[in-house]
Amino acid sequence: MARHDRNMADVPKAKLNKESLKEGLLIFSYIKPYMGKFIGGLIVIALSSVTTMAFPYFLKKLIDSANTKRPVEFLASPTGIAISMIGLLTVQMVISFLRVYFFTSVGENALADLRKDIYKRLITMPMNFFAQRRVGELSSRISADVSQIQEAVTMMLAELLRGILTLLVGLGLIFYISTKLAFIMLSVIPVIIVIALVFSKRIRKMARTTQDQLADSGTIVQETLQGISNVKAFANEEYEINRYTGSINNVVKSAIKNGQFRGYFISFMLFSVFGAIVLVVWFGANMMQAGTLSFGDLTAFVVYTAFVGGTMAGFADLYSQLQKTLGATQRVREILKEVPEDVATENEPINEKYRLSGKVSLQNVAFTYPSRPEIQVLKGVTIDAQTGEQIAIVGPSGAGKSTLSALLLRFYEPESGQLLFDGIDATSIPITQLRKQMALVPQDVLLFGGTIFENIAYGKPGATLDEVKEAARKANAHDFISSFPEQYETVVGERGIKLSGGQRQRIAIARAILKDPAILILDEATSSLDSESEAWVQDALNNLMKGRTSFVIAHRLSTIRNADKIIVLENGKVKESGTHRELLTLPDGLYKSLSLLQYDSAPVRS
Repeated sequence: MARHDRNMADVPKAKLNKESLKEGLLIFSYIKPYMGKFIGGLIVIALSSVTTMAFPYFLKKLIDSANTKRPVEFLASPTGIAISMIGLLTVQMVISFLRVYFFTSVGENALADLRKDIYKRLITMPMNFFAQRRVGELSSRISADVSQIQEAVTMMLAELLRGILTLLVGLGLIFYISTKLAFIMLSVIPVIIVIALVFSKRIRKMARTTQDQLADSGTIVQETLQGISNVKAFANEEYEINRYTGSINNVVKSAIKNGQFRGYFISFMLFSVFGAIVLVVWFGANMMQAGTLSFGDLTAFVVYTAFVGGTMAGFADLYSQLQKTLGATQRVREILKEVPEDVATENEPINEKYRLSGKVSLQNVAFTYPSRPEIQVLKGVTIDAQTGEQIAIVGPSGAGKSTLSALLLRFYEPESGQLLFDGIDATSIPITQLRKQMALVPQDVLLFGGTIFENIAYGKPGATLDEVKEAARKANAHDFISSFPEQYETVVGERGIKLSGGQRQRIAIARAILKDPAILILDEATSSLDSESEAWVQDALNNLMKGRTSFVIAHRLSTIRNADKIIVLENGKVKESGTHRELLTLPDGLYKSLSLLQYDSAPVRS
């Protein structure tokens, strides 16, 4: 419950206006498939209000029947009325169950559909979208925001409709019983409303401050857990604890201050409502003495007044919840309005029309990251790769090497120039068809938290165990996998933490081998490994690159000596191009300079 409350605190409130209410209609678009149960819920709410408001009427009858001495029919007798009230309570019990059931069923199903749509939209967004947003912010859209909307559909909407009906019926009945008492009771409402608006505005502002501070503390948790190795390496546990403690203390101060104002507000509302009831009872007692009102009428009037007052007091909280729901809806709508990549979201086999042989050409390509428009990363880069060639990309940090791999995978589109596959412009090939024929083995391998089998099979969903084992053998991974007690069912832990760097790399290579791509991208796949692990991984990479067009982004030049072509980048431009031997002959060449900086006595392979 505490976690749910914290999530709800993260949801901003929206002002009630035409635009926010229009955004709120998003909820009803997801309710449409379950309209039968929703209408059933509305009918049950109406019946619930009627039966609730009928109870004071029977109470009045029961009290008045006690003062009647003449013979009456059974249903008008105290016993008959009491039995009728028991029957009414039974009906109310059934109706209450149906109300909760209908709205819970509609809410859970509708919000499950909404969650699926949000996730589908998130996972199909282009890389630039994720570069400009925090993962925590995006995940909160599916958790806190949708949970708030879910709360509205399953609980708040029903309570709001029920409250409105109760208020209307209750007001009608108190005017029917005594117009004079009704006006006395309602005379305090304008004062209550004015003061309530003042309080709610202040409370809303303070709640927003608390939410912002809570979000800051959540950011600290996310940053420290993601960078836990740095925290421990620098022995900064105390520093991080103090940083988080300070942030939480600020949250507590703001929350307590907000709680004080809410306490004042609730106390005022209670005093006002029950003060009005005292006033009504006092006037009613005088009317009873004058003989213009019966005791049963006064009792029913007080009960109806309590219903009306309680409903009006509850509207303040419902109003706050409605604002939160509209705020959550606006944030969800922001995601759903984003334009996704044109990728397939269902299984789509490779179309022979788009089958690639592996020929790749970048012609005068320039690129600037949208988040850094002032820095041009690539400037007129031209690279040609024939089918099956190994193209090495080297250069100092910041030269644009990894950006090239992002462009090849069409994570981003060139600012100018052309990217061609088999002589066809990349934009003419569906993104899914293109990426299905490419594989990436990065420097920092990300494994999912499941089993080794699941991580390798990610390269080919639906692969058999034999296919996975064969890929693992080619990646030099089968032996160490077989040494584990659970072998291919070994759980690798979050981000593959239970495996060494070399083991994770070989799992990633096995995944790429299983995919059987036409084009392979290796982004410094061995740069962070020790010598022994590098040897195993390099041998696995050699198996992987056979017969495939490969782009090898390399830090260690010893790993790319046998490349068919080495492209040397500097400041986003192609500085040099040629084989290892050719580049070493260039006087004052950048590649030659980089080679001299790296102590490497490994012989050139033939």
